[in-house]
Amino acid sequence: MSTYKTAESVSPKHPDKICDQISDAILDAHLREDSDARVAVDVAGGHGVVFVTGEVSSLAQNVDVGAIVKRLAGDVKLIEHIARQSPEIAHGVDNGGAGDQGIMVGYATSETPELLPLEYVLARNLNQYLYEIWPFDGKTQVTTLDGGIHSIVASFQNAPHDELEKAVKSWLATLPSTTYRLPSTKLHINPAGDWHIGGFDADSGLTGRKLAVDNYGPRIPVGGGAFSGKDPSKVDRSGAYMARKIAVDYLQRFQAHEVYVTLAYAIGYDQPLQATANVDGVEKLVEGYNLSPNGIIEFLDLKRPIYEETARYGHY
Repeated sequence: MSTYKTAESVSPKHPDKICDQISDAILDAHLREDSDARVAVDVAGGHGVVFVTGEVSSLAQNVDVGAIVKRLAGDVKLIEHIARQSPEIAHGVDNGGAGDQGIMVGYATSETPELLPLEYVLARNLNQYLYEIWPFDGKTQVTTLDGGIHSIVASFQNAPHDELEKAVKSWLATLPSTTYRLPSTKLHINPAGDWHIGGFDADSGLTGRKLAVDNYGPRIPVGGGAFSGKDPSKVDRSGAYMARKIAVDYLQRFQAHEVYVTLAYAIGYDQPLQATANVDGVEKLVEGYNLSPNGIIEFLDLKRPIYEETARYGHY
């Protein structure tokens, strides 16, 4: 029976990705001065206005939100409203507990060198290739059929149809022999027509709206919330990163084809309520890791200002 799989990717100038990058740039700015900063910043933007809101408890004194927004979004009107973290939430986190309840899914597969789903890797790599030529708003989508490329969608701002089609074909020619183009591969190039208005000029954006792009594509379940703008005391982020690390470890340890890891937490509690790995269909308990939020943060060294880059092309 034939199997179709599809994933998409968006460029860093996509409205949602602009918001993700602003949120994570603000987080990085706080962590540069205060590695223990508590940050949960969300951004909504579009059509000349950017709204930054959230909760921050930090000793940092030189965080220029306006400069960050201007660097990433251009000259826009900024509305900023940031409060301190709720003392009731802070109490639970100060004691080493998770910053919220949530379920995090980690995944790894042997089908690509990146240990990520093939359709996801192809969509992302194509987007990165095209973004080098047209550094604007853009989307790509790849559908595979039994491991071959069935169809491609590419829509990029300021990219003329014929030139974009040529670039997609050039990218196809760079693929390794293990990834093949089917004889009937269909190319959908700027299917709604060439376009020149993109980014915040064309659409609004919101932090955390590209969850499948940030994770593993739509084939793999998304458990917890968004990543961007959240310091690592939030297990939405740190727990998801740890679940991916465990999935990679188990894939290699058991020479498996694919591994799903699930971690579940309760707010204010430092140990997961569930820590399981599904290894090629066989469920195993996750053992040998410190899965407290503080243990994860220390193990993965997550108090560094490393997050803006993760907001561009996915976190794994």
